[in-house]
Amino acid sequence: METIIIVGVVALIAGFAISYVLLSASYKRLNKQRIQEINKQSDLEIKEARLTAKRIISEAETKSEKILSRAESKNESIKQQKIQEAKERFSKMKAEVEEKRSQLKLDFKEREMSVVDKEKDLIRKQRELQSERDQFEQQEAELKATRTNLETQLKVLARKKDEIEQINEERIKKLETIAKMSESEAREELLDAVKAKAENDALALVKDTIEEAKVNAGKEAKKIVIQSIQRMCAEVTIENTVTVFNLTSDDLKGQIIGREGRNIRALEAATGAEIVVDDTPEAIVISSFDPIRREICRQSLKRLVADGRIHPARIEEVVTKVRKELDEQIVEIGERAVIELDIHGLQPYLVKMIGRMRFRSSYGQNLLKHSIETANLCAIMASELGLSPKLVKMAKRAGLLHDIGKVAEEESELSHALLGMKICQKHKENEVVCNAVGAHHDEVEMTNIISPIVQACDAISGARPGARREILESYLQRIGELEELAMAFEGVQKAYALQAGRELRVIVESDKVTDSFADDLSFMISQKIQEEMQYPGHVKVTVIREKRAITYAR
Repeated sequence: METIIIVGVVALIAGFAISYVLLSASYKRLNKQRIQEINKQSDLEIKEARLTAKRIISEAETKSEKILSRAESKNESIKQQKIQEAKERFSKMKAEVEEKRSQLKLDFKEREMSVVDKEKDLIRKQRELQSERDQFEQQEAELKATRTNLETQLKVLARKKDEIEQINEERIKKLETIAKMSESEAREELLDAVKAKAENDALALVKDTIEEAKVNAGKEAKKIVIQSIQRMCAEVTIENTVTVFNLTSDDLKGQIIGREGRNIRALEAATGAEIVVDDTPEAIVISSFDPIRREICRQSLKRLVADGRIHPARIEEVVTKVRKELDEQIVEIGERAVIELDIHGLQPYLVKMIGRMRFRSSYGQNLLKHSIETANLCAIMASELGLSPKLVKMAKRAGLLHDIGKVAEEESELSHALLGMKICQKHKENEVVCNAVGAHHDEVEMTNIISPIVQACDAISGARPGARREILESYLQRIGELEELAMAFEGVQKAYALQAGRELRVIVESDKVTDSFADDLSFMISQKIQEEMQYPGHVKVTVIREKRAITYAR
């Protein structure tokens, strides 16, 4: 810093000197031109210039001295400041080093103390280990002594065992000689007796368990079913396979038949129903197993008779128009049933299938009325069981759709329950509803609480008095199967089905069936009926055992 200041001052002085030289040269040139004119003035000016130069040089020297002194003082202050900062940094570093040294000393002391403690613990554990080793050696010696004693005792026991086996063999031989029966035969006889006793005990236990379950659970189940039936107002309806069409006059029969029967043939071909014209006054009979065909034929006949124009072309026109209107009527019937039950979100195809139920009967019972009745019963029973409102609505929905497979338009080899489940799955019904539809005849496994409710309500609706009309052949077959099932049991002498198959009376042979076994027999027959037969309601099984003692006085 000092060198820079000195160089600056020298440069400033050199500059002044150069300026002075330049000014002197210029003055000389001017003086040469004006030497003759202003000799006197030039001398004065030279003097003044010299004075000025001296003054300037003196001022420059003064300024340079001031600058040098100022630079030296500033340099000294900076130097002192740096020295002070260095001293402070050194003292700070020294304090940190001292602090770290003291911390290291403390750490070293703590580690030394921990090492001492660990050494003490190690010595203590070594002593404990040594004492345990001594105890173990002592126990090992005791075990060796005990083992020696046990081996001696085992030898004695083995010898005694051989003696006992020899005595047992002699005893068994004496028993076989007395009983005239070998050991294996006696064992088999004992096992048979124990097995028979166990079977009787198991049968009694099963019977007691079922009776207890009936006492406890049957009351609640009957209560719920009775309350559901009492809260449901059902109609007694019987559907036939024929429809009687009344005429205002017998003369209309000839118009309906037409020339050579062409009108009646055209009508039967267009509707698919059979028209029977007999001697019944002012009436003809429309026969078909399909109620929709019978309804189309009835409405077509009604319009043709009212119009008076009956010929094949007119018949085809009227039948086509009636079929279209009936399709619209079916949709309206389905919508009305859905609105009546307060069910929302059904697909249009399912609504149409519900309307088709109106024209279908099952065992003489109208299918739509049966489905509506089942839906209401499902909702009532679900609410009686305390299910949530969502499940109650789902139960009502499943009850309405449970027989939808019976009115399917496509032909299928599946049962109506499985076909109905397939239709519901195809139209995106809830999986709970689909399972209830498919499982109401036990063809698929039940996976939710709604399925048994639908099955029970379907049975209630179908088995209540007046709901169905059973065909004579199927009734006789069911009665015969019921009696044959009872006759298959050993000891049964006769079996009679009474009260339209609601009661089965079984008469057994008194010398083959005991009183206690009669109870078991009635239980076994009832279980077999449940497993192998289908029947509405319940069947009462009564086993009768009669002992007759007959003697003659001669």
